[in-house]
Amino acid sequence: MQQQPIRVVVADDHPVILFGAEHALLKFPGIQVVGRARQSTELIKALQTTPCDVLVTDLAMPGGQYGDGLPLIGYLRRNFPDVPIVVLTMLENAALLKRLGELGVIAVVHKSDDLSHIGLAVQHVSRNLEYMSPQVKVALESLRINSGGKNDEVILSKRELEVVRLFVSGMTIKEISEKLNRSIKTISTQKNTAMRKLGLDRDSELFQYAQSNGLLNLSSHAPDNGATGEVVS
Repeated sequence: MQQQPIRVVVADDHPVILFGAEHALLKFPGIQVVGRARQSTELIKALQTTPCDVLVTDLAMPGGQYGDGLPLIGYLRRNFPDVPIVVLTMLENAALLKRLGELGVIAVVHKSDDLSHIGLAVQHVSRNLEYMSPQVKVALESLRINSGGKNDEVILSKRELEVVRLFVSGMTIKEISEKLNRSIKTISTQKNTAMRKLGLDRDSELFQYAQSNGLLNLSSHAPDNGATGEVVS
């Protein structure tokens, strides 16, 4: 008796990656691509109208009605709990990978790894097995070594969180300084401290992390409670 193919919906806002992922999946005889999406609105519609066994989705995919990043993954897990998810990402942040696991994602493929890992991940999650591509494994191993069994949640102060949100919204350090009535040196220090806590080295990584973790939606007028911080996990 012939085994039924694994039906897959693929979502990514970059046409080249969407094409590449689909092409890579078609090399696996037991996998069938049944839907494509370029943002969350198209993705939810595809899942509502097209029976599928596995979803392969980019993590940072702006422009849709349902958002992207961790909020979108949470929405998908709540509303389509029977559809396992393979997450595609360029991020290697340990806190982000940890949070994906907490949301029930058992397969993550880094976009710098060979595209064949997408098909391997689909095969694994269709059998309820975990799959992490090589670059993701390196990041997770780094987390295991560096955490030493400690709580690895990232705590940003209210002021650090406020500065990050304003910075990724497009404001310069000088503009943030004027808006918050703090010195440029203070704003720069708070931004750099936040990036160090998050394990980020470049501004581009901070933008990606903020988008994926929903920081762009946080209020810029969050109260300052002194030493009381906010968990970013």
